[in-house]
Amino acid sequence: MRVLVIGSNGRVGSLLVEKLVKYGHFVYAGTRRENFKSDSTNIRYVHIDLLGDQKSIAENMFDAEVVFFVAGSKGKDLLKVDLNGAVKVMQATESKNIKRFIMLSSVFSLEQDRWNESFLKDITDYNIAKHFADQWLINNTKLDYTILQPGVLKETAGDGNIAVNIKYPGENSIENVVDTLIQSLNEPVTIGKVITMCDGDTPIEEALKSL
Repeated sequence: MRVLVIGSNGRVGSLLVEKLVKYGHFVYAGTRRENFKSDSTNIRYVHIDLLGDQKSIAENMFDAEVVFFVAGSKGKDLLKVDLNGAVKVMQATESKNIKRFIMLSSVFSLEQDRWNESFLKDITDYNIAKHFADQWLINNTKLDYTILQPGVLKETAGDGNIAVNIKYPGENSIENVVDTLIQSLNEPVTIGKVITMCDGDTPIEEALKSL
């Protein structure tokens, strides 16, 4: 497929681009850096500025068939990037008649009563931004969405095993998160689902099929 990755230079996005190409997809790698190029014929870097307007974002989506939103401001501009930037991408996606949208979010962002728990207090502002972005995707679009909500990301090798619909957050190998994002594209059962996850004992494909 022709896939657009928003946030292609981040920890998750860079590995996501690499693996999507490995699995045979053509990737539009969205980045705010201009004139960024790749040696791969299956990667085309495109200028996507989440602080720009919706029209300019849509123009650089080209003929993508699916959008992965894995961008983030690392806490530096939560309202303009993590929230409003995400909404503008959703609006641009619909304006291009792209249906499939896969969002990387934050564990329990939609469960406000959990934000004061000790393991979430440090990211309350981030969860607020993600909360409203997720709500917009669910309630204000007609996109075929999947929202993946991992907890803490760790730069460790993934073993391909996760737990979903968790009650308590756990650590997440970035590689496991990336593989779960990609497998979500292959599993129609994930459409319209909000999936909390952490590293676990169940193979990713099996865990998603159980939703």
